[in-house]
Amino acid sequence: MSTEPDVPLSAKEKLKKAVKDYGATVIVFHVTISLLSLGGCYVLVSSGVDVLAILKYFNIGEGALFNAVTSNAGTFVIAYGVHKIFAPARIAITLTATPFIVRYLRRIGILKSSASGGGK
Repeated sequence: MSTEPDVPLSAKEKLKKAVKDYGATVIVFHVTISLLSLGGCYVLVSSGVDVLAILKYFNIGEGALFNAVTSNAGTFVIAYGVHKIFAPARIAITLTATPFIVRYLRRIGILKSSASGGGK
């Protein structure tokens, strides 16, 4: 039984805990979806998608990204900014998907079962 109070963890703290629990699997998965996200954002921005309209749709009207879009910053800078805005979504996807991925990889024999026996 835990003596710690149930303090909600931030997304970043949850990601750190997942790295501790699942190791390299969570890192590889998160880096992969981050690269896909950045590549997708770059393709959208370079294809001429109206990033300003997207920012307004999500009620993002201030800050460095909005200023970069309105000042004709480079394509990569704008794509990276859009990519960063969606970091919480990527973290949520990582935290949700990783336990299923680890369970699957253990079942097919790619990963060994945890030595601790998963006593949580």
